[in-house]
Amino acid sequence: MTLATGQNKQGDKWQVASDGKPTGLAFGSCHVSRVTLAAPKRSEGGCHPFGFTLIELILVLALLVVITSLAAPAMSNFIRGRALDAEARRLMALMHAGQSRAVSEGLPMVLWVDEKQGAYGLQAETTGQNGDPKAETLAMDSTLQIAVLNTGLGTPTTFNNLPAIRFLADGTVDENSPQTLQLTDAAGVSRWLVETRSHLGYEIRDTKE
Repeated sequence: MTLATGQNKQGDKWQVASDGKPTGLAFGSCHVSRVTLAAPKRSEGGCHPFGFTLIELILVLALLVVITSLAAPAMSNFIRGRALDAEARRLMALMHAGQSRAVSEGLPMVLWVDEKQGAYGLQAETTGQNGDPKAETLAMDSTLQIAVLNTGLGTPTTFNNLPAIRFLADGTVDENSPQTLQLTDAAGVSRWLVETRSHLGYEIRDTKE
């Protein structure tokens, strides 16, 4: 291709190719060339080269299903374990409340346990005609069970025909109170609330002994 050059009246230089089309215009020592913008190439069939195929999406979904099925049992056990531990802590908190009330009011307090109904509560051993205004009744989650084990050496302490822990006015546990309470979830995992050797309260354990 041959080029013809020229100059206009303003002194600007120009070039023309053999096909008659100007190739550019030079201003002084600067040359302005024509720029052509090309559209991005597309893959055959008009699909974007970075897209996902239906088979790839199906494989990803299948992988997610497998991972979820493997993780679900562990997550379920973790959630059940949290419910069991939370119930054990709530029962311990009620025990501490019973001891505090017994000392502050100078009256024995009883923490009764209803194994069949899955509930427990706290109230003063002796009440007036209006009952105990501070009495508490707590219901457990339906997936949990409570059992009273290892009753005292003498006649077991009861309240309204239910096994009960009796806190004396000095805050100690009556010797005829249950020594162990067991909480169990649907998976058979248990937590034990065991009386301390000093008879000053109970502690949570992962094992019965």
